Amino acid sequence: MSVRNSILVWFFAFVATSAWSNVFVHWTGSALPPATELGVKDLVLSWNNGVLPQVKAARSQGYRVYAEVSLEQATAAAKTRASGLAGIILTVPHSEEAEVEKSIPNLRSAYPNLSFLVLNPDGRPPQMRGSLVIKRGSVLEVSSPTAQPWIDTNLSLVKIERRSHQGQVPLYTFSWARMSNSGQQQTALTAENYSLAVAEAGAFHADLILELDNLLQKGLTEHDPQARQLWNQVLLYANFYSHPSESALEASTNVAVVVDDLDTSDEVMNLLARHNIPFKVLRPADLGSTEVEGFDVVVVFANPDRAAGKRLRDLATQGKTVVLVEAHGSYPWQNGPPVRINEHAVSYGIGKGKVLELSEPVTDPETFAQDIRRLLGTQNALMSLWNALTTVAVPYREHGGPVKVLEFLNYADEPLRLQVQVKGSFVSVRYETPEHPCCESLVPVKHNGFTEFVIPELRIAGRVHLEVSHGPDSQPSRE
Repeated sequence: MSVRNSILVWFFAFVATSAWSNVFVHWTGSALPPATELGVKDLVLSWNNGVLPQVKAARSQGYRVYAEVSLEQATAAAKTRASGLAGIILTVPHSEEAEVEKSIPNLRSAYPNLSFLVLNPDGRPPQMRGSLVIKRGSVLEVSSPTAQPWIDTNLSLVKIERRSHQGQVPLYTFSWARMSNSGQQQTALTAENYSLAVAEAGAFHADLILELDNLLQKGLTEHDPQARQLWNQVLLYANFYSHPSESALEASTNVAVVVDDLDTSDEVMNLLARHNIPFKVLRPADLGSTEVEGFDVVVVFANPDRAAGKRLRDLATQGKTVVLVEAHGSYPWQNGPPVRINEHAVSYGIGKGKVLELSEPVTDPETFAQDIRRLLGTQNALMSLWNALTTVAVPYREHGGPVKVLEFLNYADEPLRLQVQVKGSFVSVRYETPEHPCCESLVPVKHNGFTEFVIPELRIAGRVHLEVSHGPDSQPSRE
């Protein structure tokens, strides 16, 4: 399947403060159904020397047209105003991030009538598989299957993109060819494959460019009933996440991950996401903000300077747990006596909290994620899931408030019954899915500042709406 020189369909206009997600569809066929027939409006064409006739033809069929370009092509594409382009999508590999950050403001200033979006092409097909590829230095190692299923999820990528491009909703894509461990692409993708990909982006409040295989494209163009049936299910999921949300929501998190390099291939953050540890990605400069005071655990994959070291010490004094990975410097908390944990880790007690120094890089992301969850402790866990080996959940809140919405994804092929515990006291728990619109009332059980409930069936995706009580046992979520 070709990834470049293709047509992209963006079929729901995104409104940053009122919609869950926006999906682009990657189209490689030469024929294109009219927008009214496909049920789409916005079209994106990969930029090349012969694309202008395609632009005009697409506009005549009722589409608004965007161009997907490299950084080198951006200016040339933007200058062709006579073509009627509505915007530009920049495909940006990790190596060009810094250059794009410098170029985007100039492009937006020079062409104010065009929207410029940054696309990360390094996503992975969402799936459950039996092994994990771990990068140790410059060597890729493949783990053997274990009782804990490995999940390929794009949650960590989305979190990194949200910090990388703070003025834009994260936008990513992937190639289905990456799905097979052997590198061989499956012959036909299912409605479940596509629906999970759309649901994942929606649950993460991100935008997605979705590849369609050639068979589906051909079937949709030729009005094949089976292709139409498959596509209707995908549209069901896309509609579910394109509907207006209740309000502007933000991810509810209580773990900060501080990194020098915003690398979306980082397997440590992928495993934190996989273990349903709500975290936010920060840069060292962010340690100076008051935002970090809301986290219970601060994990640092960076070399803190003197100011950052003092800030980390102060956070520990306030009761936070600071984990410093590959710690080899001199820091202000080292005046006290260290407690040896193992060959590569020591702990310093400071005020109400502590600092853990790890002298080596993380070589086992799975164990590291489990350690971070243990450091959080039971009382600081924003959510806990049971019967959830194949489930990823993301909590959202209104600014400064308790958890208001929980998004759930099931990466397995079979539906499951899920038990959930959320920090806070909630009087109403309502559940909806793409197949069953809002809402089914679930029974909340409250105790010790937490609320438990059971989701009777999670097929691919679902959403829970929580209404907080204001009684004496109400416990707000923290970031």
